[in-house]
Amino acid sequence: MLPTRQTRTIHVRDLPIGGAAPIAVQSMAATQTRNVAATLRQVQLLEEAGADLIRVAVDSAADVEALAEIRGASSAPFSVDLQENYRLAETVARHVNKIRYNPGHLHHHEKSKPIEDKVRWLVDVARAESCAMRIGVNAGSIAPDYKERFPGDAVSAIVASAADHCTLLDEAGFTDYVVSIKDSDPRLVVEANTRFAERRPDVPLHLGVTEAGMPPEGVIKTRIAFEQLVSRGIGDTVRVSLTVPFDDKGTEIDVGRSILADIEAGRFRSVPPNFFDGLNIIACPSCSRVENERFIELAEEVKRATKYAKEHDLTIAIMGCRVNGPGETDDADIGMWCGPKTVNLKRGEETIGTYSYDAVMGELHKELDRQIASR
Repeated sequence: MLPTRQTRTIHVRDLPIGGAAPIAVQSMAATQTRNVAATLRQVQLLEEAGADLIRVAVDSAADVEALAEIRGASSAPFSVDLQENYRLAETVARHVNKIRYNPGHLHHHEKSKPIEDKVRWLVDVARAESCAMRIGVNAGSIAPDYKERFPGDAVSAIVASAADHCTLLDEAGFTDYVVSIKDSDPRLVVEANTRFAERRPDVPLHLGVTEAGMPPEGVIKTRIAFEQLVSRGIGDTVRVSLTVPFDDKGTEIDVGRSILADIEAGRFRSVPPNFFDGLNIIACPSCSRVENERFIELAEEVKRATKYAKEHDLTIAIMGCRVNGPGETDDADIGMWCGPKTVNLKRGEETIGTYSYDAVMGELHKELDRQIASR
């Protein structure tokens, strides 16, 4: 039996989240929202898998128009990810039931406007359209001022960012919100969410390991975080982020429910002491920001082609978009973030070069061999 949670209950349309409500399992469409047919297929797959909530992303007026059409074809509760353009909330809120914004992205537009004013504006939009909200903080896209306040301490930065934004919503008299604090390392996910829950035990938490990667490693990383948190009464809704082919999107819902069922039944799986040793490959689960589906094939190819380096303590990050890709590859030894036609190859924060999808693997091998030799 799962422990009692202390969080308040909010509602995303008719879906209760928090308190005594069942832990909701959700996922996100992996296609570009403006591709109506492909996104509707994603929504259908997630509905068939039993998703409690489906998230889509908007980054342009075309995405908003497409979402209006998609909304008319589905009765599922929808959440929208505003990406870097928070102003789209005004036109998209009427089509969804929850708005997710990333505090680390609010500085991109209207740079002279205070962050507090932007958040209050989002609250007004959400309130007018009866939308819930999610404050979604990612370790790969920390707001600049929090990076300055907590140099070299990502956990403190993301916990403080989430808590401060909760205060902004509280001061605006808006309480129908959840928080998510994510990282690609499940150990940091556990630490950050535990610290936040101690600080704000009333706020419902959405759990996930971002860029968990491909099965089975991605499932293992997610299970580590969920087992450690849900067993402590932390977590009110979850998302499993796996890099899988588009037609396998429902796998994320199946895996999420399986992990929760195991935790409730007391079926915990031990993690080998050396699980985090050696080569670590992280990859995002793909979403509407992905501009070339070859990203998924590339991630699978990287996994196959780098097996020879499995004993080396190196991290390779493969990201599918230019929104989160640049920042979320900064901490990797080798980073790859994918554009429509080319892949940007990085060494930490340094860009090595930009290559075609066909040519980048050769350059990856050169850099991987160089780093192995230097150690």
